[in-house]
Amino acid sequence: MGKKIVIDPVTRIEGHARITLQTDDQGVVQQAYFHVTQLRGFETFCAGRPFYEMPNLMARICGICPVSHLLASAKACDALLAIRVPPVAVQLRRILNLAQVVQSHALSFFYLASPDLLLGMDADPAERNILGVAGAHPELARSGIRLRQFGQQIIELLGGKRIHPGWVVPGGVSEPLSGEKRERMLAMIPEALGTAQSTLVWFKQNLEKYREEIRTFANFPSLFLGLVTAEGQAEYYDGQLRITDAQGAIVADQLDPARYAEFIEEAVEPFTFLKFPYYKPLGYPGGMYRVGPLARLNIAERCGTPLAEQEWVEFREIERGAVLSSFHYHYARLIEILHAIESILRILEDPEILSPHVRANAALNNAEGVGVAEAPRGTLLHHYKVNEQGLITWANLVIATGHNNLAMNRGILQVARQYVRGEKLTEGMLNRVEAVIRTFDPCLSCSTHAAGAMPLVVRLVGPDGALRDEVRRD
Repeated sequence: MGKKIVIDPVTRIEGHARITLQTDDQGVVQQAYFHVTQLRGFETFCAGRPFYEMPNLMARICGICPVSHLLASAKACDALLAIRVPPVAVQLRRILNLAQVVQSHALSFFYLASPDLLLGMDADPAERNILGVAGAHPELARSGIRLRQFGQQIIELLGGKRIHPGWVVPGGVSEPLSGEKRERMLAMIPEALGTAQSTLVWFKQNLEKYREEIRTFANFPSLFLGLVTAEGQAEYYDGQLRITDAQGAIVADQLDPARYAEFIEEAVEPFTFLKFPYYKPLGYPGGMYRVGPLARLNIAERCGTPLAEQEWVEFREIERGAVLSSFHYHYARLIEILHAIESILRILEDPEILSPHVRANAALNNAEGVGVAEAPRGTLLHHYKVNEQGLITWANLVIATGHNNLAMNRGILQVARQYVRGEKLTEGMLNRVEAVIRTFDPCLSCSTHAAGAMPLVVRLVGPDGALRDEVRRD
């Protein structure tokens, strides 16, 4: 009959999930399931709201990546208005998005992943956390705090607050950038650049220690998807979609994100609330693809900023084709942090960034709009339909974490088969199964949806812990 092994909860991720492993009689893992156990109903309860409320509502989906939802939602509303956003507002939105990339990547690498990298996959879980890192490697812990602070402070300077800023609005942004705020941002950049570079040096020097994890952490052929410019440069705010294969060859290019439903389909499975997007021409599950930092560095032909460009060239030399190991999401995040800081500097140095013309106004002109942006975890799509009064009648959110769902489930199976032996479990074995999920840095609060009625179990438990009653809806 074998054995069922349950890891509950999966730790050091955003949101709630568990993992189930099924072994055979010899203790070899045969099946693995990543269960996302929470449900958020944003697509449903925004129905009936005025479209212009959507950016602020959608920012509340997540406290980790609110800027990503704010931007994608505002861009969908721009499409409803059929409006041309002023160029300076586009650049200000870009800065906000890049600052989000820095703070989120710093959180993922330093707070969530570094305990495994610095203290070891087999370390005592009571010490394998950010406090343990601060005790054993205080300088690296400080680097993470300062980089995250850099991103959050820029978000606050632009948007008014670090979490759920309301500054991005349909048609642009609500107020221009002042000269005083620009100087404060510029003053923070040298330290941030130095910290990003020194962390990359440290990480590359220690890569050899993780040879086994690199070989087994979701290391398999897949497609990769993300935004690029018309010239194939890495893009985070605008652009068109590109899909490449495991050899690095372009499968499809310059795809209009507004027509995503023509080439992306979403499947559902009974064991999770997280949907399974796939590339329609290859079917399900053969159309598995990955998004996020690893995908963005794989699909791009260049980065466009000097320091990140050098790092990107070195990164792409890891393999002849695409870089396939999901362990290298960590590496890619550090390069993207560097690229984001350089890009913020380049935008701030443009004198036009202080222009007061930051918003265009228009009435409702379209009944349907799609907004896209690259969130820290990957491509994010917001799709809205409205009635003649501008009230939302339908919404679909294709979340970055959801794109990676097929790869995450396949990844835990690969790692579990490599490390887990059902007859004698160790904490380090199971932590490696969790760690492969952490490479993707899933954000589950904003990514969970369901088709049909939501399954529900209500349990009544007494003061002694005994189950008194239970009601189920399947």
